Amino acid sequence: MSGRLPIRRLIIAIDGPSGAGKSTVAKRVAEALGYPYIDTGAMYRAVALAVIEKGIEAGDDLEMTRLSESVEMEFQLTDRGQRLLLNGRDVTEAIRTPEVTRLSSPVSAIPGVRRSLVAKQQRMGAGGGVVMEGRDIGSVVFPNADVKVFLTASPLERARRRWNQLTRDGYQVTVEQILKDQAERDERDSTRPDSPLRQMPDALFIDSDRLSVDGVVKLILDRCAELASLSR
Repeated sequence: MSGRLPIRRLIIAIDGPSGAGKSTVAKRVAEALGYPYIDTGAMYRAVALAVIEKGIEAGDDLEMTRLSESVEMEFQLTDRGQRLLLNGRDVTEAIRTPEVTRLSSPVSAIPGVRRSLVAKQQRMGAGGGVVMEGRDIGSVVFPNADVKVFLTASPLERARRRWNQLTRDGYQVTVEQILKDQAERDERDSTRPDSPLRQMPDALFIDSDRLSVDGVVKLILDRCAELASLSR
């Protein structure tokens, strides 16, 4: 990366569909800049996990909203990497099960849940110096983010990545099932009335199909360096 970073602490927003590599890339960018990394998708997963554990029935949007408002979430950087605490309990692995994955998208489409978590996310990143990834960071959470990125990949490539992750963790799934679930999630995420997934006009568009993680990270850090040169 050429140039130098601005002295002021940047807000970097990385949006895109599931399986595009947002989490991996965001972690690497945050590490390079010395910034904290906030996975907003994990926050919706945490609400979905809490819904399951509380036994809240599907369709009870009011109770799910109340739950999302009452829970406490905190990201902690440990020697095992970044961990997500839900009401003080480490749920980093628990939120990655297929059951939680299936519920997280419908839960995230509930307007009250979104408003609750957006407020939490804005408080987390209010001071700047943060890399935040999700579906609506550059459009809703931080529309004035210094650097906006829309990271995507083809549906098949995204499904393959998810299959690799799940089978590595011991789950028995097929790429075909993942493609089906993924298509349904993409439809919900892009058509929901509240904070739909969309690419902002001022976002850096990156298709990661034929790019390495290093390549994607370099593009984002180069954009940060460009901002540095403009600020000098």
